[in-house]
Amino acid sequence: MQEKIYKDTLKLIPKLFSVEFSLNNGEAFFEVLKKVIDFNDSYVFLLNSEDIQLKLAFNSEINIKPNETVDITQGLAKKLFENSADILNSNSDLIKLLNFKSANYLISKLAIRETVFGFLLIGRPHEFKQADITIIDSITSVLSYKIKDLELSNVFKIQLKALKNAVQETNDAYRTIKSQNKKIVAADKVKNEFLASVSHELRTPLNAIIGFSDILTSKVYGELNDKQAEYVKDIQIAGIQLLGMVNEILDISKIEANAIKLVKRYFEVSRPVIESCNILMPLIKNKNINVSYHIDKDIDIFADYQKIQQVLYNLLSNAIKYTPEKGSIVITVTNTAKKVRFSIKDSGIGIDKKDQKRIFGKFVQLEDAFYKKETSTGLGLTITKQLVEMHKGSVKVVSEKGKGAEFIVTLPIEFVEEPLA
Repeated sequence: MQEKIYKDTLKLIPKLFSVEFSLNNGEAFFEVLKKVIDFNDSYVFLLNSEDIQLKLAFNSEINIKPNETVDITQGLAKKLFENSADILNSNSDLIKLLNFKSANYLISKLAIRETVFGFLLIGRPHEFKQADITIIDSITSVLSYKIKDLELSNVFKIQLKALKNAVQETNDAYRTIKSQNKKIVAADKVKNEFLASVSHELRTPLNAIIGFSDILTSKVYGELNDKQAEYVKDIQIAGIQLLGMVNEILDISKIEANAIKLVKRYFEVSRPVIESCNILMPLIKNKNINVSYHIDKDIDIFADYQKIQQVLYNLLSNAIKYTPEKGSIVITVTNTAKKVRFSIKDSGIGIDKKDQKRIFGKFVQLEDAFYKKETSTGLGLTITKQLVEMHKGSVKVVSEKGKGAEFIVTLPIEFVEEPLA
C-alpha cells in the first residue's frame, strides 16, 4: 500500500515542472507541490556562500515577502552545504533563526554536480517519514535544474536587451555619421570646385606674365640695363613659382574629385626630362645649380605624357628649391626588367629619417629653418605620389640629413589597366 502511494506520488512530480513560475513567484509551483506531499508552509532559499546569507526566492506564505535575506553562521552554512535531505524540528538552529511556526520541517538541498546553491524547506505539524525524504529529493533534483535554467534565461534576457540597446546605439551612431559624412562630402565638393575655379582663373594671367617676361629676357625688343634685367628675372621666377603653386592646388582638387583621367600613348622618356629642365631653367640659373642627366637610349614608355612630365617637374622643382646655390642635381633614367627607373639626386640639405615617411602627406611642412623659408603648398609630393600610383608605379626617397636626397620613381614600361569587374 505504501509503495503504491509512493509511486502515485512520483507520477505527480512532472506536473511540478510543467508549471510556469519565476524566481520571485512560486505560487503555482506550491499548489501542485501540495498534491505531491502534504505541508502547511514551504520556502525556497538561495544561498550566498560569500556573504553567508539566505535569500528567500519564493514561498507559500503570503505574509512573507520574497528577496528577504537572513545572515547565518559559518557552522550552520557548513551543515546546509554538506548534509543531504533531513528532517528538522522546531528546536533546530535554522528553524529558530527563521522563526517559522510549524513543528516539523523537511529540508533538501538545491544542487547541481555537488555545488549547493540553496534549499527547499517544507513544514507541517505532524512528522515526516523516510518516504517523504525520497520524494523531496526527487523534487529538488529536478527543481535545481529548473531554477538554474531560469537564472540563465534571465541572464540571457538581460544580455539580449543589452545587445539590442548596443545595436540600436550603433545604428543611431551610423546614421549620424552617415549624415555628417554627406555634409562633409558636399562641403568638400564645394571647396574643390571653388579651388579649381580660382586656380583656373589665375593661370591665364600668370602664363601671360611668364610669357612676356621670357620675351623681355630674350631681348627681342632691345637690350635691358642691369636693373631692368634683375627685375624681369625676379618677375619670371616669381611667376613660375606662383604658377607651380596654382597648378598644385588645381591638381589636388582634381585628384580628390576623381576627375583625373589618364591619356596614354608611347613616348621617349628623355622628352619629359628635357622639357622639365627647360621650364625650370630660370630657377636653375638663378641659383647657379649644375644640372646633368644620364638617360639610357631608346626607352619608350606607354603612359600619360603630361602626368609623367608633371611628376618629373615636381621632383626637379623640389630638388632646386632645397639645393643651395652652386649645388648639383643629377637626373638618371634607366631601363630595368620591363620597368623605367627615374632618379633625381641633389646635393641639398637632405631629409631626416623621421620625416621621410610623412613628406608624401598632404600639406606637410618640415620644421627645418631652410625648409620654412622656401615658399611651398606642401602638395607637390602628394600629387607626385598619386600620379605615380595611378600608373601602377612607386616613388620613394633615399636621404640622410645634410647629404642631399634622391627621389626614385619606378614605372612599368607598358601600363595596362585592369579590366573592370
